[in-house]
Amino acid sequence: MKQKKIPMRMCVGCREMKPKKELIRVVRSPEGEVTMDPSGRKPGRGAYVCRSGDCLARAIRQKQLERQLEHPLSPETAQALRTTLEEIQAREEAESTGG
Repeated sequence: MKQKKIPMRMCVGCREMKPKKELIRVVRSPEGEVTMDPSGRKPGRGAYVCRSGDCLARAIRQKQLERQLEHPLSPETAQALRTTLEEIQAREEAESTGG
């Protein structure tokens, strides 16, 4: 039987290729709003980051997200992305512990 191909994407923070399901998509909507997209289905230009705060911080600090999304990030938007990532991590932690 033929093995299913696993889609790979590059994290803009650590620049490592990883399976798409291990990464979170950051998307710039057609209206110019930058948000996290855990489902990976929102329309707009996207970039992928690891589920760690370190990779997101590096991507923001080195302006990799700005380059990939072709849109400047305000400090408020960067903080909102950090907060959203923390919420996603907390939700995943609660699900993995059965809570």
